[in-house]
Amino acid sequence: RVRVPLPVSNILWEHCIRLANRTLVEGYANVKKCSNEGRALMQLDFQQFLMKLEKLTDIRPIPDKEFVETYIKAYYLTENDMESWIKEHREYSTKQLTNLVNVCLGSHINKKARQKLLAAIDDIDRPKR
Repeated sequence: RVRVPLPVSNILWEHCIRLANRTLVEGYANVKKCSNEGRALMQLDFQQFLMKLEKLTDIRPIPDKEFVETYIKAYYLTENDMESWIKEHREYSTKQLTNLVNVCLGSHINKKARQKLLAAIDDIDRPKR
């Protein structure tokens, strides 16, 4: 047995939690279709994950918690709010943003709005190229 010092353990936990949260967002970004009820279940699942995590570790605040919550909540935004949200949240990949817009198509965003939002994502991505 090798004892891991608490500071090292905390760093390991922090990296594991951050990776898990990033993986959750990536998983949510791979969803092809999702209803409002589906997004609500995602929020519920994430809350359960956080509750279990808080019992396992003393790390507070939970790393990248807001990263996941913000992505899930973005599904509910209106067209105009989503456009400004996309411009403000550059921490998400182009793929994650594009999928968010595509999943919202039909539920509360029409095709014209979808094209506008995808153009906004493309404008953000353009300087990176």
